Amino acid sequence: MIDVYLCRHGQNEDNAAGILNGHRDLPLTNVGREQAEELGELAKQSKLKFDHIYSSPLIRAVETAEIIARITKSPSPEILPELIERDLGDLTGRPYSDILKVSKTVIQTENVNYFLDIGESFPNTLARANRVLKKIQASHKSGKVLLVTHGDIGKMIYSAFHKTSWQDALRNFHFGNSELLLLKEGAHHNPHVFSIDQRGLQEKADPL
Repeated sequence: MIDVYLCRHGQNEDNAAGILNGHRDLPLTNVGREQAEELGELAKQSKLKFDHIYSSPLIRAVETAEIIARITKSPSPEILPELIERDLGDLTGRPYSDILKVSKTVIQTENVNYFLDIGESFPNTLARANRVLKKIQASHKSGKVLLVTHGDIGKMIYSAFHKTSWQDALRNFHFGNSELLLLKEGAHHNPHVFSIDQRGLQEKADPL
């Protein structure tokens, strides 16, 4: 049987500055590289090696995937375009604090404010997540597969796997930088395999 793991990229320059990333393509910070290395070492200590790694095409995910692959001695990452982050539309590149000023429809959680009326819709992102899972399940019948991706699309992949509503997926847990989830039946309330220190992040500035 296939085990699908989900990792969010390490902190990048926009995360550290409190800027909404979306499809912007800035590299990891030193903190972000340390977070990816921390996750790689935790996986190595747990004898967790991946049979295949797929990455979003954005550099923050690619760098994270390459670090994890190197440390765990897993195969080099393959780009899967559908793993790209949700398109944030007119909020791309703007300060995170602008969300509540600009958006009229927001789901607020302890860590993240999710805007619903700008950019790629969550139902459309969820549809893309379903396509990702179908592609992975069609290509792999066994082994451990790691998907290195982003906050919003990552949560929609979780929603697609567990067949929960996308609203519940946004509210149920925080998906921090370089954290690792296991998509496993019956584990939707506590999906984390490893949680990573979110050092250097501004309050409510790390999603996307």
